[in-house]
Amino acid sequence: MEQFDILVIGSGPGGYVAAIRSAQLGYKTAIIEKYNTLGGTCTNVGCIPTKALLDSTHHYHDAIHQYSAHGISFDSIQLNFEQLYKRKEGVVLKTTQGLDYLMNKNKITRILGTASFINNNTVEVTDNNQQKVSYTANKIIVATGSKPATLPNVTIDKKRIITSTEALAFTEQPKSITIIGGGVIGVEMASIFHRIGTKVTIVEYADFLINTMDHELGKSLYKILNKQGIDIQLGKSVYEVTNLGTTTEVHYKDKNGESHSITSEYVLMAVGRKAYTTGLGLENTDVQLDNRGNIIVDTNLKTNVDTIYAIGDVIGGAMLAHKAEEEAVYVIERINGQKPHINYNAIPGVVYTWPEVASVGKTEEQLKIEGINYNTGKFPFSANARARAGMDTDGFVKVLTDPKYGEILGVHIIGARAADLIAQAVVGLEYEVTASDMANISYAHPTYSEVLKEAYTIASGRPSVNI
Repeated sequence: MEQFDILVIGSGPGGYVAAIRSAQLGYKTAIIEKYNTLGGTCTNVGCIPTKALLDSTHHYHDAIHQYSAHGISFDSIQLNFEQLYKRKEGVVLKTTQGLDYLMNKNKITRILGTASFINNNTVEVTDNNQQKVSYTANKIIVATGSKPATLPNVTIDKKRIITSTEALAFTEQPKSITIIGGGVIGVEMASIFHRIGTKVTIVEYADFLINTMDHELGKSLYKILNKQGIDIQLGKSVYEVTNLGTTTEVHYKDKNGESHSITSEYVLMAVGRKAYTTGLGLENTDVQLDNRGNIIVDTNLKTNVDTIYAIGDVIGGAMLAHKAEEEAVYVIERINGQKPHINYNAIPGVVYTWPEVASVGKTEEQLKIEGINYNTGKFPFSANARARAGMDTDGFVKVLTDPKYGEILGVHIIGARAADLIAQAVVGLEYEVTASDMANISYAHPTYSEVLKEAYTIASGRPSVNI
């Protein structure tokens, strides 16, 4: 039975970063993955392939709707659906090859198979040939991620009632699709398919899209996506989904209790994700789960077993790749005796629609619930010269600050390049910089970042001067 210093179960962003940092610090490290490629959901059927498709469909959509205004015209524009997906696969391949390189470079042992705990120190791995091999380790890190959730009365058959995973494997363009859930996954998948001409309907239980983010962002995104042509049904409760063979039917009730139905080729379930612990054998350990199935950990990300840690989606919280990466470095350095820290309030969230949505820190709703006073600085992209030049005038930046000292409490952006702009706001939040200080530094002109500058300026009590 081979012994390791650190054994990582799962090779998603949390798992592979934990393995690399472990090896860098000199630990004999192994990583267990049941699939042939590393990278987990994010790399193979999540973050990376969806961004590839979002970028491709964005170009296609702009070619049809925007390029003529720039003086660019075509005799005809055609979509090659097969090539659209082929390019996505190429992006994924390059990324997984990069992970293979990093494993080899850092001399990390790769173990292919499904891991299951035998006890608090030992893991049994079953390979594709049903051969079983056991491994022990001083420390074991569970990074098995999450899987798509569904509604209690809806069965995902992976044929007509699908998840984003199956949607990323289409061999031909669907004519219509109903997406249940208006969170991050729902609106991103809606954007991909709507841009290429698929009829898209979103059915969301809450009164806002992207309900966990600042509600003003959700309101604005609703208006933008609705204007683009996506049918969005808010405040609707789905109670039945039926596979009719070549079509599907979604039955839902409105707030008055009246029933409605939608027929489409496919139904995509996007109602969130849940911790993936199936077959992990945690019942053979002393590890505890909460009532939602998440592994319970302390502030050091250690379970109630000294030898077992857990990171990423499997412990709940924000299900973000970069959150898992931060936890990966944190837990390894803690094991190493270092004193790293994670400021969960300074971990940004991003939605890759167009315009993009990005947020960090407290929302207005959270501040109101917590009884915290705040000032607001808000500035629209429509008043920004760079946004006008690029025909990207939808959206705004909203900065929330402490009235007494001007400390930044939250920054919320919907607009062009929001995913990149939010990084600057994270710096300000992490290091407790005031809105006045953020406004006083120099910003290149003309840039989208000047929208941030003006929002900081207004939040600090001064009038805006930029156009």
